[in-house]
Amino acid sequence: MVQGDTPLPLVSVIVVNYRGAGDTLTCLRALTEDLDYPRVEVLCVDNASGGNDVARIKTVPGVRVIEAGANLGFAGGCNLGAKHANGTVLAFLNNDARPGRDWVRAAVEELRAEPTVAAVASKVLDWEGTGVDFVDAGLTWFGMGYKRHAGSALADVAAADHEIAKDVLFATGSAMFVRSGVFAELGGFDERFFMFYEDVDLGWRLNLRGWRVRYVPGSVAYHRHHATMSEVDSPGSGRETFLLERNALAALYKNVSDETLAKVLPAALALAVRRATARGELDATQLDLAHGAGPADSSPVEVPRTTLAGVLAVDQFVELLPSLVESRAVEQAARVRTDADLIPLLRKALEPAYPLPRYLAAHEVLVEAFGIEKVFGQRRKILVLTGDAITERMAGPAIRAWNIATVLATEHDVRLVTVNPLAVPPPAPFAVGAARKHELAEPIAWADIVILQGHVLEMAPQLKSSHKIVVCDLYDPMHLELLEQGKSAPDDRRAADLAGVTKVLDAQLERGDFFLCASERQRLFWLGHLAALGRLSPRLYDADPTTRSLLAVVPFGLSPEPPVRTGAGLRQALGLNESDHVVLWAGGVYSWFDPLTLVRAIDRLRNTRVDVRLVFLGMRHPNPEVAEMDIGARTIRLADQLGLTGKHVFFNEQWVPYGERQNWLLDADCGVTTHFAHVETTFAFRTRVLDYLWSGLPIVTTDGDAFADLVRQERLGVVVPAEDPDALAEALDRALYDTDFAAGCKERISSVAPRFAWPRALTPLVEFCRDPRPAADRLPGSAGLVVSEPVRGRELVRRDLALVREYLSDGGPRELVRRVAGRMKKVALRRG
Repeated sequence: MVQGDTPLPLVSVIVVNYRGAGDTLTCLRALTEDLDYPRVEVLCVDNASGGNDVARIKTVPGVRVIEAGANLGFAGGCNLGAKHANGTVLAFLNNDARPGRDWVRAAVEELRAEPTVAAVASKVLDWEGTGVDFVDAGLTWFGMGYKRHAGSALADVAAADHEIAKDVLFATGSAMFVRSGVFAELGGFDERFFMFYEDVDLGWRLNLRGWRVRYVPGSVAYHRHHATMSEVDSPGSGRETFLLERNALAALYKNVSDETLAKVLPAALALAVRRATARGELDATQLDLAHGAGPADSSPVEVPRTTLAGVLAVDQFVELLPSLVESRAVEQAARVRTDADLIPLLRKALEPAYPLPRYLAAHEVLVEAFGIEKVFGQRRKILVLTGDAITERMAGPAIRAWNIATVLATEHDVRLVTVNPLAVPPPAPFAVGAARKHELAEPIAWADIVILQGHVLEMAPQLKSSHKIVVCDLYDPMHLELLEQGKSAPDDRRAADLAGVTKVLDAQLERGDFFLCASERQRLFWLGHLAALGRLSPRLYDADPTTRSLLAVVPFGLSPEPPVRTGAGLRQALGLNESDHVVLWAGGVYSWFDPLTLVRAIDRLRNTRVDVRLVFLGMRHPNPEVAEMDIGARTIRLADQLGLTGKHVFFNEQWVPYGERQNWLLDADCGVTTHFAHVETTFAFRTRVLDYLWSGLPIVTTDGDAFADLVRQERLGVVVPAEDPDALAEALDRALYDTDFAAGCKERISSVAPRFAWPRALTPLVEFCRDPRPAADRLPGSAGLVVSEPVRGRELVRRDLALVREYLSDGGPRELVRRVAGRMKKVALRRG
């Protein structure tokens, strides 16, 4: 099991035989004698060949023979072998193929290194190794899979096309590997296909569910193409053509989206008929009266088998439809990737595939008539869910959701939906609306990706068990805020509220495929949370040791356009003079902030700076569901007691509309944020500071959060200790009255601010939405490749004796009896 220090998984190689014992023996001997891999079991499924095939195959040592009892085809034979296999990796090899020495090892290395790869496509050459059988996969818009470069001399194919590993739509069934758990999850090959395109269908389904299929050039096999088919069929029989045509239509029907199917299926059926008549060179006008009305002729018309095969394929596709409808429902419900996502893997979707003049003419007509070129370019559907009010006056979560929707709408179809009853949005380049809990089913069903904030997952419990790709925005650590916010509540209620919010966050962390946080500090915090929940698993780690494809830093952003005055600002609204020096508190007043120290600092500063003014931008939260916090009332009381209200401290009761805030910012001389020294501060991201950067205001901030580090490192203002009114007064004096210092801050802010522009800040999310996939541990059928061998024989006796000594040492005979009784109880429960 172990080579060096690396455990290797058991690989079950499955070979299907049907009246091809000669080729099969060569294949099996190569598998048992030539492979450089220590853990292989070889299974040969005989599809009721008759004759002496089974007896001959049984002469090969180390091969387990499974007799099917009937001809199940390649698909059914492989599935039967998989049911008898013990390996965590299944390998399928045609009986007319042979493996290269490293065929298994190279594939296993890829599967172990890439947990998001479900299947490995081997490099398949002809028997001599000079010609190409499989080095890449392609798919036409009408469902026919093809092997790119097949039939070419290897020397004529560019090295980049066959020597470099790459993702492909499917692996050829002649030589491929797949994780056994994933194969079982998908139900294996579709046995209705019998043979041909079952591998195309499987790869297509894997990709739709978020798995990857990887071409690995180091995994080499050699193939006598169709050697087995030649034993039971002849080129002119039409049987192979029938299966290819029927199965292409079946794969197409199962796997494309509703929108795509409505366009391509009618065209694909029409093209199949034209392909049939063109292939058999049948005169398709012979019954058309417009081409001549001679004597009536009712004699039989000779139809070539190649034409008959195409027509019968359409007929039998219809026969399969009742069962295909059920399969389609399963695949469409399980898919997490769009047809557009797979376009790069199709390679040349508009490839006609057959060089027949009448057929090519029809292909061109159908592509044009049905708009096929546009079909695979459909935009992805993204739903952004927030719990905040969406109005002209928006708080942080709604602002963030709004800008996420704005940026993503340039590439995708986006809906922004709030579960808050207050939804009177400004004009937007995307759909905006509100939904109650029972109304969320429709937008969720519509979406390919769901991005959510806050408590929204609890409003949409169907997402917890669905296949949808879910992005969780964790920029607001709500439970840390609640520690401070809930101080005035009774102890039991406070504990219950915290437990409830933590449970909400746990549910997101357990469900999400991709997470957003606001800073590197937050990222470390959420990584710890993920680890504590068991989500930071070996599979996730192996997929990306940096974990950035799971948890990315997406800070709160600012507009990429500089602020432009559109109306009156705070000076006119509050009656301030142009000569007044204004300190702006932009944003709400919440329990985790410290506006009291700020008011006291203004009280000190006014003794020497009579024109200093402090303005609170908004005291009342725009979301009516957010309860008012007593810190606001305490701040107003303190300002009243110090005689500052209306003279040096001004409170704007209503929230300034989001689209008008620049008018207030442009009237200020300095931006301020102050907070207490506690854990919420450590991981907070003060979004109001972004507005200060946007408007070029020197920043005065309390130490302890991520922005304090930024202000200090980039010299954007002054950082002061928490709850120190004298230091704060001195800092405000410098930011307001030292013109050289303020000018330097503004100059440096102008170079820092672009880093936080929304399009740049959202780059990780934009890139994820261009190629969305489930998290590695949420891929269906994922399981470990290497499992420990059960302890048996002497090792089991030695282990039990060591345990007896340990129990006697820990507590004597009584402890031993207690442990033995407990173990017997567990055994009884398992057997029961």
